[in-house]
Amino acid sequence: MADAPPAGERGGFGRGFGGRGRGRGGERGRGRGRGRRDDGEEKWVPVTKLGRLVQQGKIKSLEQIYLFSLAVKEYQIVDFFLGSALKDEVMKIMPVQKQTRAGQRTRFKAFVVVGDYNGHVGLGVKCAKEVATAIRGAIILAKMATVPVRRGYWGNKIGKVHTVPTKVTGECGSVLVRLIPAPRGAGIVAARTPKKVLQMAGIEDCYTCSRGSTKTLGNTIKATFFALAATYGFLTPELWRETVFTKSPMQEYSDFLAKPVVGKAY
Repeated sequence: MADAPPAGERGGFGRGFGGRGRGRGGERGRGRGRGRRDDGEEKWVPVTKLGRLVQQGKIKSLEQIYLFSLAVKEYQIVDFFLGSALKDEVMKIMPVQKQTRAGQRTRFKAFVVVGDYNGHVGLGVKCAKEVATAIRGAIILAKMATVPVRRGYWGNKIGKVHTVPTKVTGECGSVLVRLIPAPRGAGIVAARTPKKVLQMAGIEDCYTCSRGSTKTLGNTIKATFFALAATYGFLTPELWRETVFTKSPMQEYSDFLAKPVVGKAY
Protein backbone atom coordinates (compact mmCIF):
# COMPACT_ATOMS: atom_id res chain seq x y z
CA MET A 1 0.00 0.00 0.00
CA ALA A 2 1.39 3.37 -1.00
CA ASP A 3 2.21 5.88 1.70
CA ALA A 4 -0.50 8.52 2.28
CA PRO A 5 0.53 12.08 1.36
CA PRO A 6 1.38 14.42 4.22
CA ALA A 7 -1.65 16.04 5.90
CA GLY A 8 -0.71 19.52 4.69
CA GLU A 9 -0.82 18.58 0.99
CA ARG A 10 -3.71 17.67 -1.30
CA GLY A 11 -5.13 14.21 -0.89
CA GLY A 12 -6.41 12.33 2.11
CA PHE A 13 -8.98 13.75 4.52
CA GLY A 14 -6.78 15.60 6.97
CA ARG A 15 -5.79 19.11 6.06
CA GLY A 16 -3.58 19.65 9.08
CA PHE A 17 -2.73 23.09 10.39
CA GLY A 18 -2.33 25.52 7.52
CA GLY A 19 -1.01 24.03 4.31
CA ARG A 20 -3.50 26.02 2.18
CA GLY A 21 -1.94 29.35 3.10
CA ARG A 22 -4.92 30.72 5.01
CA GLY A 23 -3.15 33.19 7.20
CA ARG A 24 -4.32 36.72 7.86
CA GLY A 25 -7.03 37.71 5.45
CA GLY A 26 -6.96 34.31 3.77
CA GLU A 27 -10.77 34.07 3.65
CA ARG A 28 -11.08 37.44 1.97
CA GLY A 29 -12.41 37.65 -1.55
CA ARG A 30 -14.20 34.29 -1.58
CA GLY A 31 -17.89 34.20 -2.33
CA ARG A 32 -20.17 37.13 -2.97
CA GLY A 33 -19.34 40.35 -1.19
CA ARG A 34 -17.01 38.71 1.34
CA GLY A 35 -14.32 41.38 1.36
CA ARG A 36 -16.67 44.30 1.94
CA ARG A 37 -17.12 45.99 5.28
CA ASP A 38 -20.69 45.55 6.44
CA ASP A 39 -21.85 48.62 8.30
CA GLY A 40 -25.49 47.57 8.28
CA GLU A 41 -27.73 50.22 6.76
CA GLU A 42 -26.30 52.61 4.22
CA LYS A 43 -26.06 56.22 5.32
CA TRP A 44 -29.11 58.18 4.30
CA VAL A 45 -28.38 60.87 1.72
CA PRO A 46 -31.50 63.10 1.40
CA VAL A 47 -32.59 64.05 -2.10
CA THR A 48 -35.46 66.41 -1.19
CA LYS A 49 -35.52 69.74 0.66
CA LEU A 50 -37.70 68.22 3.37
CA GLY A 51 -35.21 65.38 3.80
CA ARG A 52 -32.36 67.84 4.25
CA LEU A 53 -34.28 69.78 6.91
CA VAL A 54 -35.14 66.57 8.79
CA GLN A 55 -31.57 65.26 8.74
CA GLN A 56 -30.21 68.58 10.02
CA GLY A 57 -32.74 68.61 12.88
CA LYS A 58 -34.58 71.71 11.65
CA ILE A 59 -37.89 69.81 11.79
CA LYS A 60 -38.55 68.30 15.21
CA SER A 61 -41.53 65.98 14.63
CA LEU A 62 -43.79 64.38 12.03
CA GLU A 63 -46.66 66.58 13.26
CA GLN A 64 -44.77 69.63 11.99
CA ILE A 65 -44.73 68.05 8.51
CA TYR A 66 -48.47 67.21 8.70
CA LEU A 67 -49.32 70.73 9.93
CA PHE A 68 -48.00 72.28 6.71
CA SER A 69 -49.15 69.38 4.47
CA LEU A 70 -45.62 68.80 3.17
CA ALA A 71 -45.23 65.88 0.76
CA VAL A 72 -43.07 63.06 2.13
CA LYS A 73 -41.11 61.60 -0.79
CA GLU A 74 -38.51 59.67 1.23
CA TYR A 75 -39.43 56.83 3.58
CA GLN A 76 -36.33 57.55 5.69
CA ILE A 77 -38.09 60.69 7.00
CA VAL A 78 -40.70 58.52 8.75
CA ASP A 79 -37.98 56.12 9.95
CA PHE A 80 -36.05 59.11 11.37
CA PHE A 81 -38.94 60.12 13.66
CA LEU A 82 -40.67 56.81 14.47
CA GLY A 83 -37.71 54.43 14.13
CA SER A 84 -38.11 51.09 15.89
CA ALA A 85 -41.62 51.99 17.13
CA LEU A 86 -42.93 51.49 13.58
CA LYS A 87 -44.09 47.91 13.00
CA ASP A 88 -45.24 46.44 9.69
CA GLU A 89 -47.75 43.70 8.92
CA VAL A 90 -48.33 41.95 5.60
CA MET A 91 -52.12 41.87 5.26
CA LYS A 92 -52.42 40.00 1.97
CA ILE A 93 -50.40 38.72 -0.98
CA MET A 94 -52.40 37.98 -4.10
CA PRO A 95 -51.35 36.89 -7.60
CA VAL A 96 -52.52 39.10 -10.47
CA GLN A 97 -52.34 38.09 -14.12
CA LYS A 98 -52.06 39.89 -17.43
CA GLN A 99 -52.85 38.13 -20.71
CA THR A 100 -50.06 38.40 -23.30
CA ARG A 101 -49.44 36.71 -26.65
CA ALA A 102 -47.14 34.23 -24.95
CA GLY A 103 -49.71 33.37 -22.27
CA GLN A 104 -50.33 34.82 -18.82
CA ARG A 105 -47.84 36.94 -16.97
CA THR A 106 -48.23 36.47 -13.21
CA ARG A 107 -47.12 39.05 -10.69
CA PHE A 108 -47.69 39.37 -6.95
CA LYS A 109 -49.54 42.19 -5.23
CA ALA A 110 -48.74 42.89 -1.57
CA PHE A 111 -50.82 44.89 0.92
CA VAL A 112 -48.76 46.08 3.90
CA VAL A 113 -49.86 48.18 6.89
CA VAL A 114 -47.35 50.01 9.08
CA GLY A 115 -48.12 51.64 12.42
CA ASP A 116 -46.57 52.62 15.74
CA TYR A 117 -49.66 51.66 17.84
CA ASN A 118 -49.72 55.31 18.95
CA GLY A 119 -51.57 57.49 16.43
CA HIS A 120 -49.71 56.82 13.15
CA VAL A 121 -50.70 54.36 10.45
CA GLY A 122 -49.83 53.86 6.77
CA LEU A 123 -50.93 51.59 3.94
CA GLY A 124 -48.84 50.49 0.97
CA VAL A 125 -49.77 48.41 -2.08
CA LYS A 126 -47.09 47.14 -4.46
CA CYS A 127 -47.04 44.74 -7.40
CA ALA A 128 -43.84 42.91 -8.44
CA LYS A 129 -42.59 39.75 -10.11
CA GLU A 130 -41.39 38.33 -6.79
CA VAL A 131 -43.14 38.24 -3.42
CA ALA A 132 -40.14 39.60 -1.47
CA THR A 133 -39.76 42.57 -3.86
CA ALA A 134 -43.48 43.34 -3.61
CA ILE A 135 -43.40 43.29 0.20
CA ARG A 136 -40.27 45.47 0.34
CA GLY A 137 -41.82 48.02 -2.03
CA ALA A 138 -45.15 47.99 -0.14
CA ILE A 139 -43.38 48.72 3.17
CA ILE A 140 -41.61 51.73 1.63
CA LEU A 141 -44.89 53.03 0.13
CA ALA A 142 -46.71 52.47 3.43
CA LYS A 143 -44.11 54.51 5.31
CA MET A 144 -44.43 57.38 2.83
CA ALA A 145 -48.23 57.22 3.14
CA THR A 146 -48.21 57.33 6.96
CA VAL A 147 -50.98 59.60 8.31
CA PRO A 148 -51.80 60.88 11.81
CA VAL A 149 -54.86 59.34 13.48
CA ARG A 150 -56.90 61.50 15.81
CA ARG A 151 -58.20 59.74 18.90
CA GLY A 152 -60.76 60.84 21.46
CA TYR A 153 -63.20 59.77 24.17
CA TRP A 154 -66.59 58.07 24.22
CA GLY A 155 -67.89 59.93 27.30
CA ASN A 156 -66.09 61.95 29.95
CA LYS A 157 -62.56 63.01 29.13
CA ILE A 158 -60.89 60.83 31.77
CA GLY A 159 -57.52 59.16 31.28
CA LYS A 160 -55.90 58.61 27.92
CA VAL A 161 -57.61 58.85 24.54
CA HIS A 162 -58.93 55.43 23.57
CA THR A 163 -61.38 55.59 20.65
CA VAL A 164 -62.22 57.55 17.49
CA PRO A 165 -63.40 61.12 18.25
CA THR A 166 -66.47 60.99 15.98
CA LYS A 167 -68.26 58.60 13.64
CA VAL A 168 -66.11 58.41 10.50
CA THR A 169 -66.59 56.63 7.19
CA GLY A 170 -64.18 55.32 4.56
CA GLU A 171 -65.09 53.98 1.15
CA CYS A 172 -63.27 52.00 -1.54
CA GLY A 173 -65.03 50.25 -4.39
CA SER A 174 -68.26 48.75 -3.06
CA VAL A 175 -66.86 48.51 0.49
CA LEU A 176 -67.91 51.08 3.08
CA VAL A 177 -66.41 50.95 6.58
CA ARG A 178 -67.86 53.06 9.39
CA LEU A 179 -66.04 53.57 12.69
CA ILE A 180 -68.17 54.40 15.73
CA PRO A 181 -66.82 55.54 19.15
CA ALA A 182 -67.09 52.87 21.86
CA PRO A 183 -66.91 53.02 25.68
CA ARG A 184 -63.67 52.16 27.42
CA GLY A 185 -63.23 48.41 27.78
CA ALA A 186 -65.44 47.52 24.81
CA GLY A 187 -62.41 46.56 22.69
CA ILE A 188 -62.37 46.65 18.90
CA VAL A 189 -65.58 45.10 17.58
CA ALA A 190 -64.54 44.38 14.00
CA ALA A 191 -63.50 41.64 11.58
CA ARG A 192 -59.93 40.40 11.67
CA THR A 193 -58.61 42.68 8.90
CA PRO A 194 -59.98 46.09 10.04
CA LYS A 195 -59.20 45.14 13.65
CA LYS A 196 -55.48 44.79 12.89
CA VAL A 197 -55.40 48.18 11.10
CA LEU A 198 -57.20 49.87 14.04
CA GLN A 199 -54.82 48.27 16.56
CA MET A 200 -51.78 49.51 14.64
CA ALA A 201 -53.28 53.01 14.64
CA GLY A 202 -53.44 52.93 18.44
CA ILE A 203 -57.22 52.68 18.84
CA GLU A 204 -58.29 50.51 21.79
CA ASP A 205 -62.11 50.67 21.66
CA CYS A 206 -64.24 50.98 18.55
CA TYR A 207 -67.47 49.69 17.01
CA THR A 208 -67.47 49.12 13.27
CA CYS A 209 -70.07 48.74 10.57
CA SER A 210 -69.33 47.58 7.03
CA ARG A 211 -71.23 47.29 3.77
CA GLY A 212 -70.49 45.88 0.34
CA SER A 213 -68.21 43.05 -0.80
CA THR A 214 -65.93 42.98 2.25
CA LYS A 215 -64.37 39.69 1.12
CA THR A 216 -62.42 41.88 -1.35
CA LEU A 217 -59.73 42.29 1.28
CA GLY A 218 -57.76 45.02 -0.53
CA ASN A 219 -60.78 47.34 -0.65
CA THR A 220 -61.68 46.61 2.99
CA ILE A 221 -58.16 47.55 4.15
CA LYS A 222 -58.22 50.73 2.04
CA ALA A 223 -61.68 51.74 3.30
CA THR A 224 -60.55 51.31 6.94
CA PHE A 225 -57.40 53.34 6.25
CA PHE A 226 -59.41 56.13 4.57
CA ALA A 227 -61.77 56.24 7.57
CA LEU A 228 -58.83 56.63 9.99
CA ALA A 229 -57.27 59.32 7.77
CA ALA A 230 -60.60 61.23 7.90
CA THR A 231 -60.47 61.61 11.71
CA TYR A 232 -58.55 64.89 11.42
CA GLY A 233 -61.03 66.20 8.84
CA PHE A 234 -63.63 67.10 11.49
CA LEU A 235 -63.54 70.51 13.17
CA THR A 236 -64.86 69.83 16.67
CA PRO A 237 -65.35 72.52 19.38
CA GLU A 238 -62.00 71.82 21.07
CA LEU A 239 -60.31 72.93 17.83
CA TRP A 240 -62.14 76.27 17.68
CA ARG A 241 -59.27 78.16 19.31
CA GLU A 242 -57.76 80.97 17.29
CA THR A 243 -55.14 79.69 14.87
CA VAL A 244 -51.68 81.20 15.26
CA PHE A 245 -50.12 81.08 11.81
CA THR A 246 -46.40 80.40 11.59
CA LYS A 247 -44.02 80.20 8.66
CA SER A 248 -43.69 76.97 6.72
CA PRO A 249 -40.32 75.21 7.27
CA MET A 250 -39.53 75.75 3.58
CA GLN A 251 -39.96 79.50 4.07
CA GLU A 252 -38.33 79.63 7.50
CA TYR A 253 -35.17 77.81 6.40
CA SER A 254 -35.02 79.13 2.83
CA ASP A 255 -31.48 80.49 3.44
CA PHE A 256 -30.25 77.05 4.53
CA LEU A 257 -31.90 75.36 1.54
CA ALA A 258 -30.44 77.94 -0.86
CA LYS A 259 -26.89 76.89 0.03
CA PRO A 260 -25.27 74.67 -2.60
CA VAL A 261 -24.88 71.02 -1.66
CA VAL A 262 -21.29 69.78 -2.05
CA GLY A 263 -21.02 66.04 -2.69
CA LYS A 264 -22.78 63.93 -0.11
CA ALA A 265 -22.16 66.19 2.88
CA TYR A 266 -25.32 68.01 3.90
